[in-house]
Amino acid sequence: MPTALITGASSGIGADLARELARDGHDLVLVARRVEPMQALAAEFTTKVTIIAADLSKPGAAADLVRELESRNLAIDVLINNAGLGATGRFDQIDLAKTSETLQVNVTALTELTRLLLPPMIARGRGRIMLVASTAAFQPGPLMAVYYASKAYVLSFGEAIAFELRGTGVSVTTLCPGPTATNFFDAAGGDHTKLFKNPMTKLMNSAEVARIGYAGLKAGRRVVISGASNKLLAITARMSPHALVLRIANYLNSEG
Repeated sequence: MPTALITGASSGIGADLARELARDGHDLVLVARRVEPMQALAAEFTTKVTIIAADLSKPGAAADLVRELESRNLAIDVLINNAGLGATGRFDQIDLAKTSETLQVNVTALTELTRLLLPPMIARGRGRIMLVASTAAFQPGPLMAVYYASKAYVLSFGEAIAFELRGTGVSVTTLCPGPTATNFFDAAGGDHTKLFKNPMTKLMNSAEVARIGYAGLKAGRRVVISGASNKLLAITARMSPHALVLRIANYLNSEG
């Protein structure tokens, strides 16, 4: 059976992507900081599941993870870079350690893990990679400046290497969810923002995001935006006057 590695697999979109992959016959490598939720998730599956505790906010964590895979003779056919962090507030007022951890997880670990696991896929002539970005990738985001910027990096990086890897047998899909009902924004402090307190905001279910994302991954699509309204918002953000986009993002990310 092919083996899929999912980071941030303890809950939310990561856990639901694991379910999609298991239903499609993949063995799984679940990676997150918290072991107990991954053990509960693994109990749902009949496929082989390997659980690895890893804190990707620590420098060198991606290399340590790959060494652990090698020690267990685990070859990865599908890589799902789902782990992500964020924080709300004015940039100069957010704890610097939190900012560094966000960049380490969202940018550095994602890039390093992709770089380390990609060459064996190319050598085998097959493989799939998913990078989980966000609709935040399509515009700057005052009051979540680092998070939005990190997701813009993920989108740009994903599209570029997808183009580079044409003809290798390895596809790269960047998934861009909009607001989703997970614990991410609780941890980031975003549950107190106008975006989440607005009764007009419709949160997607993480299982639906995972289903759409996995279908796009299997089809080899370069970019997948989950949900028709999110696609419209992404297009609108790129076409609207920049000053207007900044004002709207600042309003939505402010305290509700």
